Amino acid sequence: MANETLDLAQKLIALRSVTPEDNGCQQILAQRLEKIDFHIEKMRFGKVDNLWARRGEASPVLCFAGHTDVVPTGPLDQWNSDPFAPTIRNEKLFGRGAADMKTSLAAFVTAIEAFVTDHPDHQGSIALLITSDEEGPAVDGTVKVVETLKARGELLDYCIVGEPTCTDQLGDTIKNGRRGSLSGNLTIKGIQGHIAYPHLAKNPIHIAAPAIAELAQIQWDEGNEYFPSTTWHISNITGGTGATNIIPGTVNMLFNFRFSTASTVESLQAKVHETLDKHQLNYDLNWELSGKPFLTPDAELASAMRKAIKQVTDIAPQLSTSGGTSDGRFIADICSQVVEFGPCNETIHKLNEHVNVADIDRLSRIYQFTMEKLLT
Repeated sequence: MANETLDLAQKLIALRSVTPEDNGCQQILAQRLEKIDFHIEKMRFGKVDNLWARRGEASPVLCFAGHTDVVPTGPLDQWNSDPFAPTIRNEKLFGRGAADMKTSLAAFVTAIEAFVTDHPDHQGSIALLITSDEEGPAVDGTVKVVETLKARGELLDYCIVGEPTCTDQLGDTIKNGRRGSLSGNLTIKGIQGHIAYPHLAKNPIHIAAPAIAELAQIQWDEGNEYFPSTTWHISNITGGTGATNIIPGTVNMLFNFRFSTASTVESLQAKVHETLDKHQLNYDLNWELSGKPFLTPDAELASAMRKAIKQVTDIAPQLSTSGGTSDGRFIADICSQVVEFGPCNETIHKLNEHVNVADIDRLSRIYQFTMEKLLT
C-alpha cells in the first residue's frame, strides 16, 4: 500500500487544481472507487465540481471528506521545484497540495481499498464527499452537497475530514471541533466638512473611537473546556478622501468574531448593536456568518481514531479545536460526530509545501484501522 498511496498522491499533485478547479482529480478517485462497488454521483453547482460516492446502504455511515482544490502557488521562482511536478527530496514529497490535502485524499482511497479487500461484507456504509471549493468562497461545494443530502434524508453517523491537523509529528492532534466565524461590515456616518470649520461637520472617526474601545474590551464569554473564549477583532478601517483638510463623512470597518459554543450568533450581534446604540451612533451594519462552531463529543469516532493512531504511530493524540474554519462546519449539520485528521500542517499554503514520505503510508493505515474499529 505504501507505494500505491505515494503514487496516487503524486498523480493528484501533478494536476493543477487551483481553486475552484478540480482538473480531473475527482475522476481519478471515482474510477478507483467504482472498481470496489461504490456508487458515484457527480454534483456540479455553479463552476464547482463535487463528488459523492457511497458503498452500501446500511448504517452506520462513515464518510471521508476533503477537497481537491489548492491555493495559488505564489512566486514560482521561490519554489525549489515546480509545485505541480511532485518531487521527492530529503525523504519529503514536495508540491502544492502535498499537505493540504491531496495526500489525505490518496490515503482515503488506498485505505478504503485495503479495508474492502479484507472486509468485503463490512457493516454499514462507506462514503466520500469531495469538493473543489474549500479553498475559495466555499459556497458551491460541501455546503451544497450537504443541503442535497439533507433534503433527501441521507445522514451520516461519522465523518473524517482529511485536513492537515498535526503540528510536530503525524498523530499528535485530532481536531474534534472548530470555532465559528461571524463577520461584520460596519459603516458609521458623520457629516463631511472643511477641517478648519469642525463645528459645521461631525467626524465619524472621532465619534466611533469610544465605541471601538468598548467593543475591544468586552469579555464576550469565558469559553469552555473545549474552546478558548470568543474573540473580536477589527481587520480593516477605511475613511477619508485622501486630503488632509477634509473631515470625512463616513468611516467603514470590517471586523470578525471567532466564537465558541459558549456564545450564539444572536447573542454576539445583540451585544454589538447594544454598544453602538449606547454611543448614539448613526450606522449601517451588515452581517455574514461563515460558519457556526461545532464540537464532536469524545465518543465512538474520536475513540476509534485515537486507537488507530496509537496502533500505527505509538502516539497518544490530543483533541483540539484550534485553527480556522473547515468544511466540517457544514458537515456537522448532518453528522453528529465529525473529526479532522491529516498530516502535519507546518507548510500548508506556503512555498515548498511538503509532507514526510514516511507519513503517507502511515496516514493510510490510520484511516484503514479506524474503519476496522467502526465497521467490523
